[in-house]
Amino acid sequence: MRTALRVCALYPELMNIYADRGNIAVLRARCEWRGLGFELSASTVGEPLDGAVYDLFYIGGGQDGDQIAVSADLAATKRDALHAAAGRGAVVLAVCGGYQLLGHSYQLRDRELAGIGLVDLHTLREDGPRLVGDCAVETDLGGGSRVIAGFENHGGRTYLGPDEQPLGRVLRGHGNNGSDGLEGVHNANVIGTYLHGPLLPKNAWLADKLIELACDVELEPLEDTLEEAAHASARRAAGV
Repeated sequence: MRTALRVCALYPELMNIYADRGNIAVLRARCEWRGLGFELSASTVGEPLDGAVYDLFYIGGGQDGDQIAVSADLAATKRDALHAAAGRGAVVLAVCGGYQLLGHSYQLRDRELAGIGLVDLHTLREDGPRLVGDCAVETDLGGGSRVIAGFENHGGRTYLGPDEQPLGRVLRGHGNNGSDGLEGVHNANVIGTYLHGPLLPKNAWLADKLIELACDVELEPLEDTLEEAAHASARRAAGV
């Protein structure tokens, strides 16, 4: 049995919009409350990545300028390691800008940012308003139907390949592109989503699921009165 969750945060100083670092804080807390160790490392621009060391890789969202720098570095220094990690079953969680870079490319007006091709999707910056607001998604990730609630704010429209599976179906909000009713991507232990807020404080059950997948454990439940209230509040904000 694994004694610690080993997490690598990718570009934490660049890809951390809308308090996305709160996702790391929740993973740490929910491990430590159960007596499970938590080890956090980081890898940023110009630094190599060892895909064999960590159980969970996390990348948040960022502004366009930061995303441009991260795109080039991901391709140059981290692509192979992340493919190898995903291939052995490590969890990869990517939010918003990080999610867009999991795919093949992000067409940002007249500039194309290369993704790492970890999942089959592409993103376009199309004409039209930004997709902004509270969002609720129905997913079967947790075993049976569950709801993920959060906040989205993205100009890019993401389209999944024909054989790729979404994280869930939009109950309220815009999702990947505002038209097909899908949100995020879920391929084995690779998960991408547009939901900030941050994501895991509003969906503690999802944090637990990620820990279980990453460590191959079954977690005992916690006393989650406050966490359940936060989740209910996020759902109400989305109208669900």
